[in-house]
Amino acid sequence: MTDAVDQNQPFFSIEKIYVKDLSLEIPNAPQIFLERNPPQVDVQLHHISTKVDEGVYQTELTLTITAKVADKTMFLVEANQAGIFAIRNVPEQEMAQILGIGNPNILYPYARETVSVAIVRAGFPPALLNPVNFEALFVAQQQQAAADQAAAPAAAPAPAVTH
Repeated sequence: MTDAVDQNQPFFSIEKIYVKDLSLEIPNAPQIFLERNPPQVDVQLHHISTKVDEGVYQTELTLTITAKVADKTMFLVEANQAGIFAIRNVPEQEMAQILGIGNPNILYPYARETVSVAIVRAGFPPALLNPVNFEALFVAQQQQAAADQAAAPAAAPAPAVTH
């Protein structure tokens, strides 16, 4: 009887964390290394989760960092940090939170390190990326989706949702 109860218990496990893709560009080298003005740094972040197998999901967190001085790009780094997670016996609403908040929170420190190491290896000072509140981002995305649905014309059919 214990085995039957255990099989229905919520289960979460990190199976693998890895760098899926990493790109570094220094289009204005070597002249850009002579630049003494501080760069303007733009950080873009997005993530996506996909079902790989029954109870197995992959979450990808992509960080894109662009540093520019005036109109010259100092460097451009894009890192796609990924993780494979076993998740079973979790209600659908909680699954969305795990995939949209929990998994990105796990991956973000690895992505920060990957980006920082790439930038240092390129000959620049390390990038110190701020922490990210994935819960606030998740709530904002949910609110935006609800607002978009409310603003849709009444005659339009509701979009199909697949998981």
